[in-house]
Amino acid sequence: MTTTTLERPRNQTSVGTHQDRVPRASAAAPTYRKTATTVGVIYLMGMVFGIGGNILVQSLLGAPDYLAALGSNSILLAIGAMLWLLPAAGDAAHGMLMFPVLNRHSQRIAVSYAGARVIDAVFVAIMALFILFQTPLASEYMKAGAANAAFFQGLGSVFTQAQLYAYHFGMLTVGCAGLMLNYAFYRARLLPRVLGMWGLVGYAVILCGSVLEIMGFNLNLLHTLPAGLWEIFVGVWLIVKGFNASPASLERTP
Repeated sequence: MTTTTLERPRNQTSVGTHQDRVPRASAAAPTYRKTATTVGVIYLMGMVFGIGGNILVQSLLGAPDYLAALGSNSILLAIGAMLWLLPAAGDAAHGMLMFPVLNRHSQRIAVSYAGARVIDAVFVAIMALFILFQTPLASEYMKAGAANAAFFQGLGSVFTQAQLYAYHFGMLTVGCAGLMLNYAFYRARLLPRVLGMWGLVGYAVILCGSVLEIMGFNLNLLHTLPAGLWEIFVGVWLIVKGFNASPASLERTP
């Protein structure tokens, strides 16, 4: 009787201790599948609209005496500028959509990336505004006649150069944002590491190339090709596969 009485609490204690030591099932980490699909679509649509807008604008403003011909093509120029505004809105949305994804791994990168994307969108919007300035300038050019033609042509060149500067400063922020994003992709393994490495190289090229463009070197947008191809590939990847189901912690990844 004494032995039975002594053993019973010991067994209960043992069972209770064993239950306390059993790990509880942790909630599955969110995969952000819809976010990945939306971000992938934004990458692809931004590329289409940006290239389309650039081709349309350059076909109008690249003519020798574009101010004289712009009066009948002002609607096309406005369409080209609006096409550029769509990728700008997509860039800002991209930063907001990626915030909860990146915030699980690094709050600093999440905030910085979202801010850089908004700044990028602002610069692209400024670029579109300088494009639209050419329409009233062309109207005044036609009214002024030959006597003041040189003045308006010079002012048009200033608007064109301001447009390019706004674009290149936007690309600077794109380069910085892309480096932060791909650093998180690489360290947290949200995507295969080879894609993170590709993105790091591509956006570093954009960053350096944009600095050279601002300094006066004409690279003919060749510096945007590596990251541009990365965005096309990753856009398709995110639509088809999404982010990795079991990403690593950014702070703990070696």
